[in-house]
Amino acid sequence: MSNKYFQISQNDLTISDIESILKENLKLKLDQKTEKKVSSNRLYLDQKLENSDVLHYGINTGFGSLCNKVISSGELRKLQVNLVRSHACGFGKEVDNEMVKIMMLLKIQSLSRGYSGITLTTLKRLIYFFNHDIFPIVYEQGSLGASGDLAPLAHMSLALIGEGFVSYNNKLISAEQIHIDLKIDPILLETKEGLALLNGTQFMSAYAVHAALHVSRLFDHSTKISALSLDAYNCQLSPFNPELHVLRPYHGQQYISAEILKLLSESDLVKVKDKDVQDPYSFRCIPQVHGASYDVFIDFKQKVEIEINSVTDNPVIIDDKNQIISGGNFHGQPLAYIMDFLTIAIAELGSISERRVYKLISGTRGLPAFLVQNPGLNSGLMIPQYTAASIVSKNKILCQPASVDSIESSNGQEDHVSMGSISAVKLKEVIENVQRILSIELLVASQAFGFRSTRKTSPSLTNLLENFSKKVPFIEEDTVMHDLMVKSEEFLNRNSI
Repeated sequence: MSNKYFQISQNDLTISDIESILKENLKLKLDQKTEKKVSSNRLYLDQKLENSDVLHYGINTGFGSLCNKVISSGELRKLQVNLVRSHACGFGKEVDNEMVKIMMLLKIQSLSRGYSGITLTTLKRLIYFFNHDIFPIVYEQGSLGASGDLAPLAHMSLALIGEGFVSYNNKLISAEQIHIDLKIDPILLETKEGLALLNGTQFMSAYAVHAALHVSRLFDHSTKISALSLDAYNCQLSPFNPELHVLRPYHGQQYISAEILKLLSESDLVKVKDKDVQDPYSFRCIPQVHGASYDVFIDFKQKVEIEINSVTDNPVIIDDKNQIISGGNFHGQPLAYIMDFLTIAIAELGSISERRVYKLISGTRGLPAFLVQNPGLNSGLMIPQYTAASIVSKNKILCQPASVDSIESSNGQEDHVSMGSISAVKLKEVIENVQRILSIELLVASQAFGFRSTRKTSPSLTNLLENFSKKVPFIEEDTVMHDLMVKSEEFLNRNSI
């Protein structure tokens, strides 16, 4: 376990910060200013409840459509425990530990802003769980993405009070037992604390952060693999001329085009004669298609960083202005939109990649049909294209926006919800699917370039081919393609190519 720390302060948390925390396994600690802010906010809430009979949602009332039910002062702590237990109703697949870790980090960040009425004791226990890699068992299904991610955050919070289950040292163990083993007492929730833990967008936001971290790599992979496909298919480089893109100056279009030119600048492709006058769109329009997706991604990251530094529970307690405000910052609509849009944008990277695969195996431009000697006896790379097409089709189904749906809940009190958690889960699946499609394109483009033995590609792409060939050699005759496809996917997952 790392002994290095990342300090949670009143400064914004960046996606880059989160990447460092995860990669270096950094522990968390609060700075003094943040501790003071959290403590004073809690003190204000305690004094407010002692000196006033005013009703505040979820603090001395019931929840949802029970918001007008007054709770007696003697039952306010039980109210919070009941909230956590009753809302821990997730279903489906268990969320992986890395995602839960991000979720915990984002909840810590939000509570540390000092507007949630959390006690320092509870906040520090959540940090203790994070620092000791104690991951509550959370489930994919259950959140509507409004009123916050209630079910998944309830499962996270359940472990703090010694109930439910956790993953510790890669073993499933009851939360009760982990407290006994580590000689710590479960948290006794104070007024408003269960609500502060459950209300928020940290489940959706965790998936958004995960996407931001993985999609950056996906663009790097797609750019290099498509450059190799361009080279193998004897394509024109004129569609990447910067003078063209000045005339339509989208940032993503210009960026992708420049990267492709850089990758192919020292390739012998420029020396190839008798090229077709124009190339198919899947090659010629890489700057426009990849670039449009890249622009969506840049906007996505900016909005995610707004979200992870926001206070998204309810009610919020603004002690320096003597206000307790019940509102709707937990509503996941901003996240649902951007995750749906990114799902579409990333799926298109897979869609255009599959089209390049189709062209490369088509037996044109001097390449043998299905990229194998003696086609007919050998089927070569015929069927990996089927697999890519199948995944593209699945992605099209997953691109149906979840954010256009809403089903009312809580007797109509919560009558419009974002379904952002659905957007989140399917975004993750599409990212994984596109990585698989790109791994098929890499396999196919590498094989295709093997038939261009009389010339060289650029040093960067030569290095890629050499490293890849150590895992997936040139295919001389039919073999079990699944095994090679898995190796290609592993190569992408383990390498920054």
